[in-house]
Amino acid sequence: MKLLTFFNRTKDKAQTTREPVITAGGQISRPGATIILQQPARFGIDIGDYKAAVSGAENVDYTRRTRLYDIYSNILMDPHLGSVIQKRKAAILGSPIEFRRRGVPDDRINDNIRSPWFYRFIGDVLDAKFWGLTLVQFFINEKGWIDYTMVPRKHVDPQLRLIRRRQSDVLGIPFDEYGNLLLIEGPEPLGALARCAPYVIYKTGTMGDWSEYSEVFGMPIREYIYDAADDEARRRTMEDAQSLGSNGVYIHPEGSSLRFQESGNKSGSADVYDRLVERCNAELSKAILCNTLTTEASDTGTQALGTVHREVEEELAADDRVFVLNVLNYEMADIFRNLGMDTSGGEFVFVEPERMSAAEKADLFRKALDMGLPISDDYMYEQLGIEKPDDYKALKDMENERRQRQLETLRGTQDSPQNRARRFFGEAPAGDGASEW
Repeated sequence: MKLLTFFNRTKDKAQTTREPVITAGGQISRPGATIILQQPARFGIDIGDYKAAVSGAENVDYTRRTRLYDIYSNILMDPHLGSVIQKRKAAILGSPIEFRRRGVPDDRINDNIRSPWFYRFIGDVLDAKFWGLTLVQFFINEKGWIDYTMVPRKHVDPQLRLIRRRQSDVLGIPFDEYGNLLLIEGPEPLGALARCAPYVIYKTGTMGDWSEYSEVFGMPIREYIYDAADDEARRRTMEDAQSLGSNGVYIHPEGSSLRFQESGNKSGSADVYDRLVERCNAELSKAILCNTLTTEASDTGTQALGTVHREVEEELAADDRVFVLNVLNYEMADIFRNLGMDTSGGEFVFVEPERMSAAEKADLFRKALDMGLPISDDYMYEQLGIEKPDDYKALKDMENERRQRQLETLRGTQDSPQNRARRFFGEAPAGDGASEW
């Protein structure tokens, strides 16, 4: 049991409550933990395993996601899949988030969400789209900051809303027995990784076959010939063959031979493996990024087509931002209140990036000042990224005096007798003067 301190929305004084905290660990490394972990089953996965795992996860009355999540853990080791997922998440994790009330940032809440827990939390929220769900529990840590733990997904039953102590258990602890618990469900019940798993499985098998093909046909075969009547020569030949390299060896007595019937088109056979791997990578890019040209070069791709794919990726990032903000502004509202962060009357927003350079801003400020629009000097210093000098006031007074002298000089020139006469009589007519009147 852990003591949590939080503020009630309708009361100013602090209240205390005891909430059970979910812990996870091994039987030896962390005795007494709420959840007993078990290492994922990796390697040797085929399409049959995938089909059985999906069927178990989609069972309406008794869902079993343990095997499916083991497959997910296995396929995430694929470099291409891992990179495209990180690429999609980076578009959101690299965008700052702040809390505003009536358009004004709330520094108290923003100081809290600038801590590491918030960055990790946004990543776990996005993972709900790939895994299908994310279950977290929030609490106040020993330093007084908000923190959370993520419940291992293999121990979560989203249909019966149970947390299983062991991944193979039938029953578990209801969600309601834990406070500040948040279940984040993605738009796909099994997550986007369910669409990716077959291609990683096919790709892994193809890479293994390609490696075996390269070992057989890509390395030369050594030939050893020995005298059939000399046993010592045969023994030395066998030792030499075993000690040199790992490529194929043909050892035979003098007078015998072996013929190899090689493939008629070895390079063409190798291209089959290469093309299948490329196809699997392309399908993985489509499944995660909805395009291929932002991750790989194409012989047939054009700049216009690449621009279209980039726009599709930006629309996908916009959808991810909406998903994150819905979690923060709606599903997290009660939890934030329990943890002492009153978010009523405000909202979380993504901070729009700067789209203008300093030179463009300076030109815009210059035009605005020429039009007579008043602009704060502090605002211009901030937008242009220029450090305000320590003797700013003295320099400002000197500049004002210089402009005043210029204005007085200009007025004195305009009030000279010649200028007054010119303004009264107008310009003298050109040509022959009065004859033209």
